[in-house]
Amino acid sequence: MKTLLILRHAKSSWKDEGVLDHDRPLNKRGKRDAPRVGELLLHQGLIPDLIVSSTAKRARSTAKRVAKACRYAGEIQLTSQFYHAPAGSYIEYLNHLPDEYSRVMVVGHNPGMEELVARLGQNCTMPTAALANLSLPIDCWSELDGATEGRLVQVWYPRDLS
Repeated sequence: MKTLLILRHAKSSWKDEGVLDHDRPLNKRGKRDAPRVGELLLHQGLIPDLIVSSTAKRARSTAKRVAKACRYAGEIQLTSQFYHAPAGSYIEYLNHLPDEYSRVMVVGHNPGMEELVARLGQNCTMPTAALANLSLPIDCWSELDGATEGRLVQVWYPRDLS
């Protein structure tokens, strides 16, 4: 059994119109919400064995703030494969992970996050800083495919975090 934590990046800033989409930073709310997600992971006993993030600045910043708050000890893997990627790109990446990782968190963008949750669990909305916890009936990451029927254990939204 594997656990997949799907996190949409926290709220980003649109203040500077000259900044490329890939380089947009977190805004004030995003900087507040990301550590709260990490605290939730810590209190729920869901600290990931591995965190993999899109290379976009807002996703990287979200991943770093979450990792620090949940006391994640590993390195955050960065991949451009997650930047505005469809669900299949996440599944393809996960297929190549070592099986030593039981609980993996991916940090990315919509609509890919919602597609991934729907494909492996059930439909739900994924606003910024939303976190979905999926239980997957696989023993090896190489077994994961688009037909894998996982169970959506819970979704947390920023408004639910204190």
